[in-house]
Amino acid sequence: MSVVLDPKVPDGPLAEKWDNYKFEAKLVNPANKRKFKIIVVGTGLAGASAAATLAELGYTVDAFTFHDSPRRAHSIAAQGGINASKNYHGDGDSVHRLFYDTIKGGDFRSREANVHRLAQVSSNIIDQMVAQGVPFAREYGGLLDNRSFGGAQVSRTFYARGQTGQQLLLGAYQQLARQIGLGGVRLFNRSELVDVVTVDGRSAGIVVRDLITGEITSHAAHAVVLATGGYGNAFFLSTNAMNCNVTAAWRAHRKGAYFANPCYTQIHPTCIPQSDDTQSKLTLMSESLRNDGRVWVPSKIDDERPAAQIPENERDYYLERLYPSFGNLAPRDISSRAAKRAVDSGRGVGPLKNGVNLDFQSAIDRLGFDTVWERYSNLFEMYERITGEDPTKTPMRIYPASHYTMGGLWVDYELMTTVPGLYCAGEANFSDHGANRLGASALMQGLSDGYFVLPYTIGNYLAPMLNKPTPGTDHPEFKAAELAAKARYHGYVSIGGTKSPDHFHRELGHIIWDYCGMERTAEGLEKALAELPALYEEFKTDLRVTGTDEGVNQTLEKAGRVDDFFQLGMLMCRDALEREESCGGHFRVEYQDAEGEALRDDENFSHVAAWEWTGDPMTSIRNKEELTFDNVHLAVRSYK
Repeated sequence: MSVVLDPKVPDGPLAEKWDNYKFEAKLVNPANKRKFKIIVVGTGLAGASAAATLAELGYTVDAFTFHDSPRRAHSIAAQGGINASKNYHGDGDSVHRLFYDTIKGGDFRSREANVHRLAQVSSNIIDQMVAQGVPFAREYGGLLDNRSFGGAQVSRTFYARGQTGQQLLLGAYQQLARQIGLGGVRLFNRSELVDVVTVDGRSAGIVVRDLITGEITSHAAHAVVLATGGYGNAFFLSTNAMNCNVTAAWRAHRKGAYFANPCYTQIHPTCIPQSDDTQSKLTLMSESLRNDGRVWVPSKIDDERPAAQIPENERDYYLERLYPSFGNLAPRDISSRAAKRAVDSGRGVGPLKNGVNLDFQSAIDRLGFDTVWERYSNLFEMYERITGEDPTKTPMRIYPASHYTMGGLWVDYELMTTVPGLYCAGEANFSDHGANRLGASALMQGLSDGYFVLPYTIGNYLAPMLNKPTPGTDHPEFKAAELAAKARYHGYVSIGGTKSPDHFHRELGHIIWDYCGMERTAEGLEKALAELPALYEEFKTDLRVTGTDEGVNQTLEKAGRVDDFFQLGMLMCRDALEREESCGGHFRVEYQDAEGEALRDDENFSHVAAWEWTGDPMTSIRNKEELTFDNVHLAVRSYK
C-alpha cells in the first residue's frame, strides 16, 4: 500500500522558513562534534564541500571516492557557470525571481521550500568561492561579470570562461585537502560503494570495494551522506564520464531509500552529434555558447549546400521564430525537442544529417572576433580538436544528448532520505529542479547542499544521539552485507557467458533512449518494459567477465554498475508510463497542446512519485509527496 510522504517543511512564510529552521534546529556544541563520525561518499562539488565544511565544524569525516583524486570528479564538466541572485547588472534579478524562474523552469514539479532556500543561499556561494580564490570573470570596473543562461531574462550566471565547474571544484577541493592535512577528513580513494548498511531502520555505514586489491570492507558512522551524481549513463550514450553510475543511490534504494521521479531526465540541446555506431560517449558544448550563437537549420529539406552558401532568407532560426521572448536561450527541454523536430523533418546538417547549426558569425560581426574568442576560446578549441572544424569559420554542429538527471533519491527538507541518518546531496537527490533543470543551477545546488544546508540539518539529527552507543563494523548486518557483496561479484565472474558488460550496457541504453528519451509514448514504454526484463535475464546468464574478483578488474566493476542500470531502467520506464502527462523533460506524445508543447495534468499529477523497493523493479510501490504552490500560481509554462 502506498503512503503519502512528509517533506518536513518548516512553518512560517516562505522567505522565513530556512531562518526559522536554523533557529529551531538542535545544536551540537563544538567539543561534542568530534564524537560523531560522518561518512561522505563522492567528492565532487556537493561531496567535497560537505566533507570540508563538516570537518571544519569539528566532526570526524571519512570521505570516499572511486577516483584516484577528488579532482577527477565529474563536476568539472559543468562548464558554463553558476547562478546567483546578486543583481549586479541591475536588470531586475532578486531572490524571488530566481526562485520563480527555477519553479517555472522545472514545470511546476518541485518543492517550493527547497527551491526558495536554494535561491536564498545562492549569493553566499559566490562570496564563499571568491574568498577561496575562484577566478570568476570580471567587468572593467572590477565587479564579477554575469551572462545569461536558458530559461531566464536576467543575467545572473557567474562564470570562469568555459571552465566554471573545474575552477569551483578546485576551490572546494583545496578546502577538502586542507582538512585532510589537518586530520579532520580521512580520504579513501579508489574505493567504490557496493552497499549501504542499516541497523534497526537507521543508516549505520557502508560497505566498499577497493578497486586496486578487490578487498571488501565495512565502515561505520553516525550518519552517511551520498553525493554520487546522477544516472544519465543509463542511456549509454551521454555527456557523463564513462564511470558515472547509479550504484550508490541504487544500493541505498534497495535498503529502504525511496527513489523519486526517475523518469525526469534532462536532454541537453548543445552536444556534439554522434559520429558513428561505435561511439561510447558524447561531448557537451556549454550552454553559455547560446548567448552569442544562433541556432538554425536550412529551410529546405535535404539542403546539401555548405552553411556559408545558404542565404539568410533560406535559414530557419527556429528558436527565435518559435520562442521570440527567449530565442536561443529557451530552456533545455524545449530547445532539445525543437532540435529533434527540425532533424526529424529532414533538415538536419552534417554528414549524418543528425545535427543543427550553432552559428557565431553574427556575434563576430557585431562584437569582433577578439571579443567572441575571449569568451569561448577553450570551447572552440575543444570542438575543433574533436571534429576537425573551426567553429569561428563554419557553424558548430550540435544535437541533444542525455546530460543531467532531475530524479534521484527522495529527500525531505533536511536532505534526509527515507532511511534515518542517510542523507543525499547534489544531483543524486531529486529535490530542487522539478521536471527540468535550468542551466547553471547544478553547480549552485551542489555547493548549496554541501556548504550551507547539510552542516545545519545533520546536527539536528545527531544532537539526540550524543553519548548513545552505535553499531560498529562487527555488527552482523555489516558482515551480512560484506558476504552478499562478495557473492554478487563472484557471481558475475562465474557466469562464464559470451557477452561483455559493455555489450549489455549499449543494448540497454538503446532501449531506454528509443522509448524513454526525448519523446515517450504508452506503446513505446510498454515495449521497453517487455524488452528490458528479457535482456536482463540474458545478462544474468550470458555475461562474460574476464579475470577474477580479486585485484584490479574494470570489467567486473562495469558488470556491477550495468546490473544496477538494468533495474533502474525498468523503474524509469514504469515511472514514465504511469505519469500520464507531459512536463519538463518528461514528454509524453499523447499529452501535448495544439502547438506541440507539453500539456501538464495538475489535477492528477502535481506530486512527486517516490518508489519503494520490493525486491523487483517491475513491482515497486509508487508513493506520493503532494506538491503545494502557495507562493507561485500554477500556469502554462510559456517562453514565447
